[in-house]
Amino acid sequence: MKTNPREILIYYNPKSASDRKTVAYAKSLTPHIKSFSHQKANCSSTTWQVILNNLELEPKKLFNKALPEYQQKLRGKELDEEGWINVLKHNPHLLKAPIALRGNKAMLCISPTDILRL
Repeated sequence: MKTNPREILIYYNPKSASDRKTVAYAKSLTPHIKSFSHQKANCSSTTWQVILNNLELEPKKLFNKALPEYQQKLRGKELDEEGWINVLKHNPHLLKAPIALRGNKAMLCISPTDILRL
């Protein structure tokens, strides 16, 4: 997945107020923002692998473990990396924060101001 180093891509959940704040904050900083909602951007396993490599995180660390759906379906599960990537691919709404990408850098934006670190 190649991205323009002058452009920031944000993958977010439009149902989350904090995710929408992150996108709004990023758009207030620069006009070179492209945002993609979980519902419209079907990321492939390969795309998730690239994102995870850029984030330098394990897939399991991206999930909001407080969500009831996570607690019911995934709590206590031991999956390999490919298994967690499949869970991400089919359940992006379980992410704990939006993911911002710029060039070959990626950032999990827990707070809207985390976008500044890109």
